[in-house]
Amino acid sequence: MLNIPDLVEKMQEYREELPPAPEPLVMPEGKEIARWIDHTNLHPDAAPDQIVDLCSEAVEYGFASVCVNPVNVPLAAEKCRGTDVDVCAVAGFPLGANMTAVKAVEASSSVSAGADEIDMVLNIGALKGKAYGVVLKDILAVARIVHAQDALLKVIIETALLSRSEKIMACLLVKEAGADYVKTSTGFSSGGAVLEDVELMFRLVAPDLKVKAAGGIGSCQKARAMIRAGASRIGASAGVAIVEEAAD
Repeated sequence: MLNIPDLVEKMQEYREELPPAPEPLVMPEGKEIARWIDHTNLHPDAAPDQIVDLCSEAVEYGFASVCVNPVNVPLAAEKCRGTDVDVCAVAGFPLGANMTAVKAVEASSSVSAGADEIDMVLNIGALKGKAYGVVLKDILAVARIVHAQDALLKVIIETALLSRSEKIMACLLVKEAGADYVKTSTGFSSGGAVLEDVELMFRLVAPDLKVKAAGGIGSCQKARAMIRAGASRIGASAGVAIVEEAAD
């Protein structure tokens, strides 16, 4: 494992010259794009019937997962049981400002309730304050408990709030912590997924980690652009529209 000074040195190196470009992803054809999408409803006022509808659509269209708030995990797990649709839950959402122990318990509880994947928000304030050890320990604590329960971990870095150097450092920390994905955005901040950010993240973490693009992806054209830039997963509330557009 690299120590923090090593990671800072690597960040400074990558500010000058990025690692070689990875092999591009193979673009899905037509409705195959559904398997790249996390069908999402993270609204605070999402009622049970809306979660049921979300799951029904996910099963019908063949999405990779449904992404819901922790309180909705048991219902989503029940409705997706026996299908190819995973359940994704968020942790430390949307600010990333929960204490690490709370994030870990939240993630563990969601997995115990039926979640297959966790999308956690890193400690953005600590990252911006250059408290990199705090950020790393935060992700590590959640990664260990999630992986011990055979679930995946995606880490949201909230790119809209970060400088280029901070984006690079965030990706290095997520990779060092052994997460499975680095994710652009919560969709609840000042901006969402941007192609240049996805390209940067893909360049920094592939092939060890994958990239999830989320926030403001409402069309098939934009989803395909994100995949072309390096996103293996798309987080979207407009999944049905994206797939139907892809089928035309």
